[in-house]
Amino acid sequence: MKTTRGRPRGFTLIEVLLATMLLAAGLTLGFATLRAAGAATERGEAMAARNERMRAASEFLRGRIGGAQGIVFKLDEATGQAQRFTGDAHSMHFVADLPDYLGRGGPHLHELSVDGRESGQALQVDFRMVVAGKTLETVDARPPEPLADGLRNVQFAYRTNAQDGTLGSWQPQWDYPESLPLQVRVEIADARGPWPTLVIALRQAANGGIAVERKK
Repeated sequence: MKTTRGRPRGFTLIEVLLATMLLAAGLTLGFATLRAAGAATERGEAMAARNERMRAASEFLRGRIGGAQGIVFKLDEATGQAQRFTGDAHSMHFVADLPDYLGRGGPHLHELSVDGRESGQALQVDFRMVVAGKTLETVDARPPEPLADGLRNVQFAYRTNAQDGTLGSWQPQWDYPESLPLQVRVEIADARGPWPTLVIALRQAANGGIAVERKK
């Protein structure tokens, strides 16, 4: 630092302003870096949570739908036709064993349905015990349980064999309630985009006789 007549010279106003500007720029850059790191962490946590939700819901659907047993849960009052599996684009009904961690086990009617809400659609499941071909409404009763909510779209589709023995086309309505479909497709999308499509083979579909797709 230069001196004048033996005394040190102070900083000029320009030097002070320049130092202040450099300090402010450094702090701004530091805060921006911290914000970017925090945002990246939040995005990573949100992605991990979404992946875990997709994995849990997909494993549940694959296990429950794939384990459908073809047990009669209802008789059509008009025709007397046995109902083993019913389904459309937003709901399906079938009987499968209830895992022990969800209740007392044994065959239960599974009702998968899409519930529309203000915050988005919700995929939910309802369980009711089945005994001797009848669904018991009061045994082990519980409200529907949500599998996933905040969804943008949920679609079910079904297919069986075509008349030439090959797999038929996907249909939004299952028209053969006395039989199980060979495959069920589940398509789900949330605010971040579509989930991986599930194509589930029903292990016991052949036990009750395989439905053949009708010509339209």
